[in-house]
Amino acid sequence: MTAKPKSLEQEPLYETISRVLRYNIVSGRLPDGFVLIEGPIAKLMQTSRAPVQASLRMLNAEGLIHRFRGRGYLVGQPSANLKPIRKPLEDFDFDIPPASRSALAVRGTWLRVYDKVEAEIAACQIFGEFRVVETELANHLGVSRTVARDVLSRLNERGLIRKGATSHWLAGPLTARTLREKFELRSLMEPEALRMATDFIDYSQITRICQQIESGKAKDAAELEDALMRYCLRKAPNNALVEIIDNNRLLLSAMDKALSDLGLPVDTVALDQYGALFHLIGSRQTSASTEYLKEHLRILSYKSLARLKIVALIPESESIPKYLNRV
Repeated sequence: MTAKPKSLEQEPLYETISRVLRYNIVSGRLPDGFVLIEGPIAKLMQTSRAPVQASLRMLNAEGLIHRFRGRGYLVGQPSANLKPIRKPLEDFDFDIPPASRSALAVRGTWLRVYDKVEAEIAACQIFGEFRVVETELANHLGVSRTVARDVLSRLNERGLIRKGATSHWLAGPLTARTLREKFELRSLMEPEALRMATDFIDYSQITRICQQIESGKAKDAAELEDALMRYCLRKAPNNALVEIIDNNRLLLSAMDKALSDLGLPVDTVALDQYGALFHLIGSRQTSASTEYLKEHLRILSYKSLARLKIVALIPESESIPKYLNRV
């Protein structure tokens, strides 16, 4: 008996992406020399980067694209005269055929539920180590196991979950050592990103933030932490560095929110420190602001460790969803 062929919605996501890219290359829509980078492709197709990476490796093996010294792949065969073309995909009449668009839309359901799951899995880690049960996650979200797997794939990419020895998905625990290491990374990367971003910051935004702090309208340190990332660090002209900083901050931000939700008081000293930091940034004192950021992160590290110890005295949150089983 001949097996029934899989529909596009059932086939591996990387094959659908490969088909779309292959179609645009073979049809000539994407010219030789066009630079294919994971991020823009993932965003356009509403997917995570993992299947895009697999698709690019497949097309590379087929000889349709090739590696070069820069970031990503170049369309076409290697040639000394081939110059990289770095432009948006949309500039080249990039087309997703209707059947593939429908398949991607079905698989793209994970984007609509991802943020909620990310927050839940990040927050649970302050209470210990948990196993993420795929079938329970699918039932919890009211989606297929395929969509649940797409969510888990993205969480794995961002470092929030990992595969254990028995191939189960595991999250946590957030330990004192993990916390220290994450702050060490912050101290190494964030001041450098701030230095690199100096010429790209919108200083009118920084002035507005300073005014909010001075008037007492900014009452949340987490809000100012996000503002530092959004208006300063993300302006650094190094996408790889910014992505690492974003991922490294994720678990720490979730911990702060979870602890605040449990009733821990607002850190007013942190508000004052952010006020001083944004004042230095706004006055374009690059060296002083980067050094101040290092000191701020050192103090924040000690405070976060102290806050984490409080968790041992607090009962485990009843809001932890059923798809998370304590290990």
